[in-house]
Amino acid sequence: MAKDLRSYLSELTHTYPDSLKVVDHEVDPRFGITAYASRLAQDGQHPGLLFTNVKGSELSCISNVLTEYERIALYLGCEVEDIPRVYGELLKAPIAPIEVEKQAATVKEVVIEGDDIDLGKLPIPVHNEQDGGPYLSAGVMVIRDPDSGEINAGIYRHQIFNAKEMGVWFLGAHHGGLIYKKYKKQGKPAPIAIVLGHHPGFVMGSVSRIQGIGGEYAAAGALMGEPLELVAADTSDLLVPAHAEIILEGEILPDHEQVEGPFGEWPGHYLGGGSVPTIRITRITHRRHAIFQDIVASSREHLVVGGVPRSGSIYHTVKDVVPSLKAVHVPFYARMHCYISLHKEREADVKKAAFAALNTEQENLRHIFVVDDDINVFNEEEVAWAMGTRFDAERDLLVIPKWNGPGGLLPTNWEYHADGKNTPRMSSAIIVDATKPAPPIVFPKRAVVPADHVGLADLDALRGITEEEKRKWLTNE
Repeated sequence: MAKDLRSYLSELTHTYPDSLKVVDHEVDPRFGITAYASRLAQDGQHPGLLFTNVKGSELSCISNVLTEYERIALYLGCEVEDIPRVYGELLKAPIAPIEVEKQAATVKEVVIEGDDIDLGKLPIPVHNEQDGGPYLSAGVMVIRDPDSGEINAGIYRHQIFNAKEMGVWFLGAHHGGLIYKKYKKQGKPAPIAIVLGHHPGFVMGSVSRIQGIGGEYAAAGALMGEPLELVAADTSDLLVPAHAEIILEGEILPDHEQVEGPFGEWPGHYLGGGSVPTIRITRITHRRHAIFQDIVASSREHLVVGGVPRSGSIYHTVKDVVPSLKAVHVPFYARMHCYISLHKEREADVKKAAFAALNTEQENLRHIFVVDDDINVFNEEEVAWAMGTRFDAERDLLVIPKWNGPGGLLPTNWEYHADGKNTPRMSSAIIVDATKPAPPIVFPKRAVVPADHVGLADLDALRGITEEEKRKWLTNE
């Protein structure tokens, strides 16, 4: 059986039985779905949530699935600390997709066309308080480049306007936006398909930083550990995942824009929006008992899904420049940060690694922290300790003026005015060198218990204190 969303959920619930919770009573798609994730997060809980009774829809909705690094490590087959390395190495060994016949494609089991198309019948959430309406947050849009013929995939935000129309918001140099402009220049509609619900390897492969246009399908194959099975779309020459839950087929109109937004984006603020191109949906296909997949916008899941692929892509790029790289971490709670650990062989290694990271993720990274290979970049206490003991701001801080922007999703890339308006501006980035001097300089050693003795500690010998011992040692009797 080919891997898909259901095979992953089966593996997830087998390994972590409490990782998925089911809500059977009716929930309103307007805030009702995201309210559960928000309420559970207040108690430090982040289970996946399967809603079987969404008002106005016959389909189920799943959200909050990819909130924990352990769930990413599960499908990659590695430890949490190895996620960026394994992810980056897999991207260097792409697996080409394969095409299957329509009768073998589960996503073709149900076909909706013509007047029966109604996006309002999908369980699409309104995520946050000031959102302009329902949004697809986990839809992977695929589009074919008319010049190279390559199919590009990526996650964009799509506000639902009416029964058959939605927007698409492109940022900066998004490849999907560049391809759309080619069709627009020719005055032609751009055929697209939006994929909803699939294995996390496909979802994260679609947002990986890949050089050039296209390659996301092969990246997904690498992350899934097998070729992604594709099937011909019904209304265009696109190839789409054969075992997705739902496929929306349509086209981006070349001469029709609508105002969208606001939408709570991953930095936790309302930015972006304005007039955006319009997508008109011309066909929907889906599996029987399809599961609509949502990513809880401006939440932990939104940050994890975006941060992990970027860590992997950055690892891949930095490793080529500084082979002594040990680890990379883009934390979900601050995707503007990047922690890099390496074995510094020369002073230039720090800047080479930092600029490689910044150039891989130009739109979002703001702060690069470089530490030695004895620091665990997944432990922020250790990173803070390295900054406190190995970083001197006058000597080790590099400020790069006007690196990000203008505008975009980061709030600091805007100038705010008393009349409530804002104008785009450039903002800076920094490199923090919290490493020891390169050889042959001798730096004070770190105080640690010898590793071989730590390994000899018998944790099975630990027990609780007895009542007799409490009387002996814990009282003044």
